[in-house]
Amino acid sequence: MSPHPEQQYLDLVARIWSEGSERTDRTGIGTRSVMGAMLRFDLADGAMPLITTKRVYWKTATRELLWFLTGETNIRPLVLQGVKIWNEWPHANYVRETGDDIPLDTFVQRIADDEAFARRWGDLGPVYGKQWVDWPTFRYRKDGLYEKGEGINQIAQLVESLRKDPGSRRHIIEGWNVADLDRMALPPCHKTYQYHVSGGEGGRKARLNCVLYQRSCDVALGLPFNLWSAALLQRMIALQVDLEPGELVWMGGDTHLYLNHAHLIEEQLSREPRGRPRLEITRRPPTIFDYRIEDFEVHGYTPHGAIKAPVAV
Repeated sequence: MSPHPEQQYLDLVARIWSEGSERTDRTGIGTRSVMGAMLRFDLADGAMPLITTKRVYWKTATRELLWFLTGETNIRPLVLQGVKIWNEWPHANYVRETGDDIPLDTFVQRIADDEAFARRWGDLGPVYGKQWVDWPTFRYRKDGLYEKGEGINQIAQLVESLRKDPGSRRHIIEGWNVADLDRMALPPCHKTYQYHVSGGEGGRKARLNCVLYQRSCDVALGLPFNLWSAALLQRMIALQVDLEPGELVWMGGDTHLYLNHAHLIEEQLSREPRGRPRLEITRRPPTIFDYRIEDFEVHGYTPHGAIKAPVAV
């Protein structure tokens, strides 16, 4: 019997924790890190890389992905849905700029209750969604000056190119906009997605594959969300362009575990994967931008319990 697909994730965790180079980092917490890692998941028959050795809140990750696809960069729409994963960054910025050391929960409640406060303090800068659907452009004028041009919707262009030219080697979504990095609350970690169409012989549907390169990866907290979201986006796109979901290949640059996550790591490594979660997309919306949270159902997900750990900001 072949190993459970999740075992490769657990093996990566164990390797980083036992062999990783101990390093200082921007958060001051410290990590154990390896450079370069790869995981591969076959998404055929609804399979998803949904981690089972701890509960992953896949609806939270899905709401974040749908938020990216709107191009929104303010956390208020997430806050109003109970999604907490981006709250720490604007809170830290607020405390740093104002000197008002209010608790995180108080800050988040103000974001929810006060739209003007949210506009001022809830924005993350031109993070993922902005780059994905409205990559800024500038035109050079005859007088030697530049003017703002029309933003580029990379997601719409990707869908169109997969339909018209499936064999292209340019099916790419890029988040690493060098000109905008300093204005982002957090530069993109999952930065480059490349899609590839394979098969289709003998009357069978061709398959949509994806390679995701992640320049920095918090393996304990971030990677379970990243794997789900990348696979979900791949499934959504495949449905839009009449392809079968193929293989998701995840590649990590600085692939690390935080030193203050020891309890999470040791507990998770003591557990065995169980079940084979499957995703059902219940509706094909008119465009890639029209999916709703109600369109996704997960079957066969019986994970071990959640393990809490602090996020490094």
